[in-house]
Amino acid sequence: MRNPDIVIIGSGIGGATIASGLAGSGASILMLERGEPLPATPHARDTRSIFVDGHYRPKEMWREAGGAAFNPGNYYYVGGNSKFYGAVLIRYRKEDFAAMEHFGGVSPAWPFSYEEFEPWYSKAEQLFRVRGALGEDPTEPFHSIPYAYKPVPDEAPIARARAELKTLGLHPASLPLGVDIDTWLKEGKTGWDAFPNTGQGKVDAQTGPLTAALKDTNIRLETGCYVEYLEASTDGKTIAAIHYRQNGELKKVAPKLVILSAGAVNSAVILLRSPSPDGKGLANRSDQVGRNFMNHNSSAMLAIDPRRRNDAVYQKTLMLNDYYLSDGKGGKPLGNVQLLGKIDGNMLRANVKYTPGFALDFMAGHAVDWYLMCEDLPDPESRIMVDGKDIIMQWRRSNMQSLDGLNKVMRENFRACGYPIVLSRPFDKRTPSHQCGTVKMGDGPSTAALDPYCRSFDHRNLFVVDAGFLPNSAAVNPALSIAAQALRVADHIRKTDLAA
Repeated sequence: MRNPDIVIIGSGIGGATIASGLAGSGASILMLERGEPLPATPHARDTRSIFVDGHYRPKEMWREAGGAAFNPGNYYYVGGNSKFYGAVLIRYRKEDFAAMEHFGGVSPAWPFSYEEFEPWYSKAEQLFRVRGALGEDPTEPFHSIPYAYKPVPDEAPIARARAELKTLGLHPASLPLGVDIDTWLKEGKTGWDAFPNTGQGKVDAQTGPLTAALKDTNIRLETGCYVEYLEASTDGKTIAAIHYRQNGELKKVAPKLVILSAGAVNSAVILLRSPSPDGKGLANRSDQVGRNFMNHNSSAMLAIDPRRRNDAVYQKTLMLNDYYLSDGKGGKPLGNVQLLGKIDGNMLRANVKYTPGFALDFMAGHAVDWYLMCEDLPDPESRIMVDGKDIIMQWRRSNMQSLDGLNKVMRENFRACGYPIVLSRPFDKRTPSHQCGTVKMGDGPSTAALDPYCRSFDHRNLFVVDAGFLPNSAAVNPALSIAAQALRVADHIRKTDLAA
């Protein structure tokens, strides 16, 4: 079998979307995915299986710097982490593309403006069939194309919560979602947030762009392919080969272009493990590979009214950005607030092991469940490292004052809305679902690993297209920004690498 023109490593949001952007180009493309398709089994809608027993969690362990091992929340299936995502497909705000001062420091600018990027956001929204509404959120940036689908409707308890927040002068807005709610509910009466997508209810990387890409007979997906390392050419200017293991057999492929889309942690790990003369791994002249690891500072907040039952099934339709650009009093930014999928007693039991089941069921049944998310700022010493086969995470959290402030103001708001009990709990390193920043893009090789089109400064045939390229984490879900950049990079590859 001849070597393909392009190999894409990973089938998550970045890899699947860039494949769809290259479909029809005439290039032969091989996609290597370490996981397998997610099977449809009764576990998929069983909250005990998912949240208590950890049925879908990976078998691997990572280590903290210093030695303590933990089981990360990374998923290895066709479609990557998006198979479990909350399907929130929200744009960075325009202000996120410029430097912004936070309580914990300065969030750096992107190497291009929101205006330059905006058309790719619109294309990504169409590709993922995003449901949303304009005109509700005062921080919403300019859209050249309106949403093609109306937002997922609020259930009655959530419509009430929206109205309650409005009475405080706030601006609750509809979450932009990649969810066909009728199809999702036909497959099971649950929420979708953190549930595996075994059907067509969520538009994830597999059901959206990958399905579209694979209609091109020049694009082929191989599963069970664990990439060991990349091999540089003798002059070091290109990637000569990819070495991977499939079902125990070591294989090698030598494409013209390599697109690394294994996720922010694993893309950095592959580069760091790859042999290089200086021992620092590939694409790492800047010494930035693995550095600037970011993962949103976030917490779950339960607004509980023991007098009113919340019988919502899916719940996750609202966001609040009144504190996104300031603290509401002219101060520095706090972050984004959005609903979680509706929790139940089993989900609480996974985190509160010694509380009686009846108490957890009552609490869950009378709570409106929220997700508070604040920007984690890049720090070179917050990093992913490798020690042999071990992945080491040294996460140095930053900007925690913003999360404290957001917790405080939302606690006050929910109490003012009539919820006498407000509980919160931070998310920890076991949930790196918004991991980003480890192979950042920038204007030059002294400070960044990638150029603004995600091409390696060191190896002209290597691109890294996943959340690793993000120069900042903003305070919104990163999926749409990854997809938009993937479409932009695909267009660039067509014009510069495939035009001949």
